[in-house]
Amino acid sequence: MNPTRLLIIDDHDAVREALRARLGALPEIEVVGCTGSWEVGLQRALELEPDVVLIETKRADGKGLEALQCITDRCSCADVIVLTSYLDAEERDAARSSGAARYLLKDIDSTRLVSEIQSVTR
Repeated sequence: MNPTRLLIIDDHDAVREALRARLGALPEIEVVGCTGSWEVGLQRALELEPDVVLIETKRADGKGLEALQCITDRCSCADVIVLTSYLDAEERDAARSSGAARYLLKDIDSTRLVSEIQSVTR
């Protein structure tokens, strides 16, 4: 089975790099891109056609849900998973309405995260 191609969009540098290292070390995941800017992430998603986009919606610029909507509207090739710092029921509902396949917390363990990533591509 081919690895799941993943694009990571998170404006927290340390978190983004930790996710890249954590997931990129696994044979079942191929991290094809990693950025803090959702605009750059959208462009890379269009160019690279990942299977899954992992995005944090709690952004310093306050545009997380707007970014999510833009990505789900324009990148039909990819499923989108929100990976966020803390549960916000209103945001979760808005994310699902915007096309997010999953809404997960960042404290998820690697095994379950990979399982969730792979489950949306099946």
